[in-house]
Amino acid sequence: MLKRLKRGTLATLRNTGVFRAALDSAWRRNRLLILCYHGISINDEHEWDPAYYMNPAQFESRLRILRDGGYSVLRLDDAISRLYAGTLPPRSVVLTFDDGLADFALRAMPVLRKFGFPATVYLSTYYCLNNKPVYPMFCSYVLWRARGQTIYSTDVLDNVVPEKWSLATADARTRVWRRIVRHANEHQLSADKRDAIARRLVRAVGADYDDLVAQRIIHLLTPDEVTRLSAEGIDFQLHTHRHQTPLDRRLFAREIADNRAHLSTLAGSAPAHFCYPSGIYRKEFLPWLNDAGIVSATTCDAGLASPRSRALLLPRVIDTGHLTDVEFEGWLTGVGGMLPHRRHVITDL
Repeated sequence: MLKRLKRGTLATLRNTGVFRAALDSAWRRNRLLILCYHGISINDEHEWDPAYYMNPAQFESRLRILRDGGYSVLRLDDAISRLYAGTLPPRSVVLTFDDGLADFALRAMPVLRKFGFPATVYLSTYYCLNNKPVYPMFCSYVLWRARGQTIYSTDVLDNVVPEKWSLATADARTRVWRRIVRHANEHQLSADKRDAIARRLVRAVGADYDDLVAQRIIHLLTPDEVTRLSAEGIDFQLHTHRHQTPLDRRLFAREIADNRAHLSTLAGSAPAHFCYPSGIYRKEFLPWLNDAGIVSATTCDAGLASPRSRALLLPRVIDTGHLTDVEFEGWLTGVGGMLPHRRHVITDL
């Protein structure tokens, strides 16, 4: 009900000229909209998780809106500098992609080339260097693809109580998924052993593991792809090496250092911008990031950045398959931020 009311309100504001007035205002000119994307579907991933994956046609429609609306799509480093210098061009926008999934090269990049837009990829380097399916997400996707089936625990995991696992409902699939992920964590399984479980799961549901791998479903970019895309102008920035932010300062610093070292080798640059994995941040992280020489850090808290925004807590808008065109345009103009909206994560700040 509230979602429909918000969309109706935005449609009225657009039809009555409020969007246009806000977009051309000095208020909007002094603000930067940083858009966040994750996956652009290779196959049917947007049907599995529309909060994480977007249909390629919808993504192309978004970029067409930017082009036809005369938006200034900037590189991240340029945009951050100009935000704080007060020299942003009208309708400033930055495109960012979290994690560095292989579908960026396969689906997003052709569209970015078509429109001539720059983009930043916040890359977690572990699954780039160890290029196997990302275990937790891949298992969830496989279970969704097998919805309605029943499988046996012993076909997937070793040394477990024999059980029938129903995949009939979303709740049932979630329970099975948690069991599979917990098993790997409790036994501290290596990447190769986790991949072996993923392979057994795919076989248990009657699918073809090699076919999914060949499609690059839920893989990250390869090192060669990172190097090639960087040469083409894609900006690669920090997202921690293992997609985690330990509460131990030494381990946190190691995540940044490992991530930076690998990115410097692969992309030939010295990354200084950061994105909080899963949007989770704490006050302790800010001095740690300062010590690591981080210039900016983006969150998943919805909003437009202004010159008063803290550089290590920059808001972004996560664009998903759930977001309608009027909601997307509302954020582009800034009007969307003036209506009530849910914060993406809860932090201790």
